[in-house]
Amino acid sequence: QTSSTMTTTYPSSPTRQFHRQSSATGGGAAGSNKPDIQSSSTYAYTRTPSSIITLATCNLNQWALDFDGNATRILTSCQIAKDQHATYRLGPELELCGYGCEDHFLEQDTFDHCWESLVWLLDEGASDGLVCDFGMPVLHGGVRYNCRVICYNRKVLLIRPKTAMADNGNYREGRYFTAYTAPTSSSTGGGSERHLLPTNFANKFGQRDVPFGLHYITCADGTTIGCESCEELWTPQSSHIDLSLRGVEIIGNGSGSHHELRKLSTRMELMINATRKCGGVYLYSNQRGCDGSRTYYDGCAMIVVNGRIVAQAPQFDVQDVHVVTATVDLDDVRSYRASQPSFGIQAARLATEEGSGGGGNGLLCDDIHLVFDPLDVSLSGKNRPKVAEEDLSLQIAAPEEECCLGPACWLWDFLRRSGAAGFFLPLSGGADSSSVAAIVAVMCILVTKAARDDPEGNVAQDCRRVCRQDENSLWVPATPQEMGNHVLHTTFMGTDNSSEVTKSRAKRLGDAIGSYHLSIKIDLMVSAVLQVFQLATGHMPRFLSRGGTMSEDLALQNIQARLRMVTAYLMAQLLPWVRGRSGFLLVLGSANVDEGLRGYMTKYDCSSADLNPIGAISKGDLKRMLLFLSKKYPDFDVLAEIANAPPTAELRPIDAATATAEAGHSQTDEDDMGMTYEELGYFGRLRKISRCGPVSMFRKLLVTWSHLSPSEVASKVKRFFYYYSLNRHKMTTITPAYHAEAYSPDDNRFDLRQFLYNTKWTRQFAVIDDIVAQHPETDKDKND
Repeated sequence: QTSSTMTTTYPSSPTRQFHRQSSATGGGAAGSNKPDIQSSSTYAYTRTPSSIITLATCNLNQWALDFDGNATRILTSCQIAKDQHATYRLGPELELCGYGCEDHFLEQDTFDHCWESLVWLLDEGASDGLVCDFGMPVLHGGVRYNCRVICYNRKVLLIRPKTAMADNGNYREGRYFTAYTAPTSSSTGGGSERHLLPTNFANKFGQRDVPFGLHYITCADGTTIGCESCEELWTPQSSHIDLSLRGVEIIGNGSGSHHELRKLSTRMELMINATRKCGGVYLYSNQRGCDGSRTYYDGCAMIVVNGRIVAQAPQFDVQDVHVVTATVDLDDVRSYRASQPSFGIQAARLATEEGSGGGGNGLLCDDIHLVFDPLDVSLSGKNRPKVAEEDLSLQIAAPEEECCLGPACWLWDFLRRSGAAGFFLPLSGGADSSSVAAIVAVMCILVTKAARDDPEGNVAQDCRRVCRQDENSLWVPATPQEMGNHVLHTTFMGTDNSSEVTKSRAKRLGDAIGSYHLSIKIDLMVSAVLQVFQLATGHMPRFLSRGGTMSEDLALQNIQARLRMVTAYLMAQLLPWVRGRSGFLLVLGSANVDEGLRGYMTKYDCSSADLNPIGAISKGDLKRMLLFLSKKYPDFDVLAEIANAPPTAELRPIDAATATAEAGHSQTDEDDMGMTYEELGYFGRLRKISRCGPVSMFRKLLVTWSHLSPSEVASKVKRFFYYYSLNRHKMTTITPAYHAEAYSPDDNRFDLRQFLYNTKWTRQFAVIDDIVAQHPETDKDKND
């Protein structure tokens, strides 16, 4: 490391000399202070220290409670940062244990293992010459905190607790952690809080305690580093505002932010606007991947300087570690802030205020030098990034790309970490199951490319293990289709009610993606179950079109659907054996978010599976994804045909008089549901995102659907809430699905609502009827 100043002495020369004049030489008036040109001496001067620094941040694919694997990935990121000559490295939130530990955060073991991992990391030299900003839980004063732990040269400099918990949507941080509030100066005796370090840490490194609180680091070269943790960026009084006004130049945000369609742009705008308004260098780090649950953390680590993006990591990828670095000039931050008089006024005002409450104070670390001198050849290094001068264009995937890339990476993590030999998918030839097949195909494309780029890397090793190849070899799949044949097993399970159109589509799609595909008929199973029922009751149910009741009709449809689920699990267990391979297959479900919301699915049919990559994606987004993939990959042209076909369950007998060539069947989903998928999207967003009950939803849709009469809008709203409440119980057993849509009805943790309703909604529907009766349009209709 360089010192904060460098002293250089130059020999006397016409351009380097400094002259001093005295009255004794007659060169000036008596007592004059003017320079004496007759006498000269060589002066040494102190050169202004450098303000250039290289910083690093990262995406890490952490796994909840995989302490050894997590620590190894963290160490790798630190080594890469050093190779890039960075002197500061930022990691994701709770990276030592994994963000998704959930109720395991209530176990003391989780905290103990994190300290063990930190000891190991420092002992391995992770922080040697590198300021490391780690994320881990800390028990302080008997209270659990979500913390940033800043280390340097095997010493903990600061433990900085999180001040705002994320408790919305999928987040439940308040269940495990407490939001930190800085104590008053009187309660700490005028000093900062101290945290007593564990005995194993103290014995190893000779450090007994460490400052604990809302501090920032001030280095010997004047560099200042502060922390802002995930949710704090989203709050009205964000931490970065106070830090910036206190002169902090570098702010690190270690985050655990999961993917949601169309969310990334909002997240990026917050960081860009934070530094555009306050100036500064803002580093963002995030987990990337599935750490054991329904969410996928979508990475996109970045570095922003004064509102400009200078480094950005990919949002979706199959690599476990991705580090981005940037070399920045901190003088650019100081100049940017100085150019805004209002910033200076507010900063000066803050400096005069009293009662900071032990928070926001700088901790002087006079042995740390983070900047480097560009004139020092030994520190230049060919791997060091150049000073970032140009803005990077914002890399944001379109929603149709997000729909395939996010679930594809999520499935890869599940597959390689579960020990399974692949997937089994009931492939009907419709849009939903074809979307799942296409997502697996994209997974194979990503993994094959990464494996072929580095046959000795972690992705290639995982690929060999999953495909049951010799792990000591350098085998990698030659094409995505070759990998697809190893990992994806598809079966068209037809009955007498199925069409040749969907059977053909399923076969052509299976061939395109390389899956091990079968086409079977399950009529024998259906007939056998119905015969058992007839023997037991003396009755044989009939379809509605053949003289039966609606109850009989639904029962006959459901038995076909449920037998497909039974067949799927039989195939998943035995197909590896049939192919002479070991292991088991994970069964994939294919019910979309709109069908879950409406309850348009059979409980314990093919919607029941091990995983569902599209369970929180709308039908509209899925169709756009299929069209996108059909254009991007010409071999997948059958996807365009599938996307444009009317959705059909094919559970009733075909009526040749009403069947269309596109659908191949007379039964269509939208006719069965009594509403369109587009309308379901409106209902879903208003119910969940806008938090509307029946009445408020009706009021909003009166304006949005102005082309409909009030009574028509009322009828549609009532129909939706009736079927939603009638079928809500299905969400309690729904397959774990990739979280993608903000209006997902997943009952597990995201959409917490009852599953036993009064389906008549007596008060709510009565109010709607009253509004309809009093609406001017209603009076007009009566007069007409």
